[in-house]
Amino acid sequence: MTTHASKEAVAARLAQLPYLPMENIWALWDQYFDRRPGHHHRTWLESRLAYKIQEEAFGAMSSSLKRRLEKIGETGEVPNQKRRAENQLAPGATLIREYNGIAHEVKVLDDGRFEYQARAYKSLSGVAKAITGTAWSGPAFFGLRQPAPKRQGALA
Repeated sequence: MTTHASKEAVAARLAQLPYLPMENIWALWDQYFDRRPGHHHRTWLESRLAYKIQEEAFGAMSSSLKRRLEKIGETGEVPNQKRRAENQLAPGATLIREYNGIAHEVKVLDDGRFEYQARAYKSLSGVAKAITGTAWSGPAFFGLRQPAPKRQGALA
């Protein structure tokens, strides 16, 4: 495992890259790579060197992570990303939930937050807690998904 001091040393090395003379950049390049690229774009060279310096200090990415990142780069979509029910609601939508004989209205705001009684909440769970006074799954409380099954008593 890398210590805090070595993380600082790596950060210092990375911070120096833009200020090194090109002859030093090429010396570093030759240290990490077998051959030089066909172009001499300094920022690209620095980015590749920065990766190699970090890889040397902290270890390489796994091949599965590399494949995932390449796929994201090609498609622009993050695979296997679960979307929360709250994120699927259109801005401006209104949710109505009757609780203890009172109809409670919640509006979905443009920034993804929720407005209830002129107050903005980050999540539906926060709204559900404001209404009930206890912790609830917001999507379950508003009927957007099934509530979690009740747990059986602990086994002795």
